[in-house]
Amino acid sequence: MTNGQPTPAAPTSATDQKDIQENKVISILSYFGILCLIPLLAKKDSKFAQFHAKQGLVLLIAWVILSVIFVVPILGWIIGFIGYLFLLILMIMGIINVVSGKMTPLPLIGGLAEKFKI
Repeated sequence: MTNGQPTPAAPTSATDQKDIQENKVISILSYFGILCLIPLLAKKDSKFAQFHAKQGLVLLIAWVILSVIFVVPILGWIIGFIGYLFLLILMIMGIINVVSGKMTPLPLIGGLAEKFKI
């Protein structure tokens, strides 16, 4: 951790690079709601896929929580709209990280995702 920012986990070996190249497509699914379960369950041996699947799972949980909040008139709608917009931005950031082959934690949720031991 430098300057208060999390340090991205950099791939260090040819094995890591191979893992990234083989699992990019399935890792993209991690950021599309319930589809995060596919890489989470199908690619247990891939650090890259598991990293992104866990972040996708946190996004899914946040999406469900926002859906409950969204039921409340006026204030819930405002919070829900802002929250959905924020989650959409995180989803896009996650997909960009996958395509770039990075394992960079997403803002606010990256730390939560690392706590999952699946």
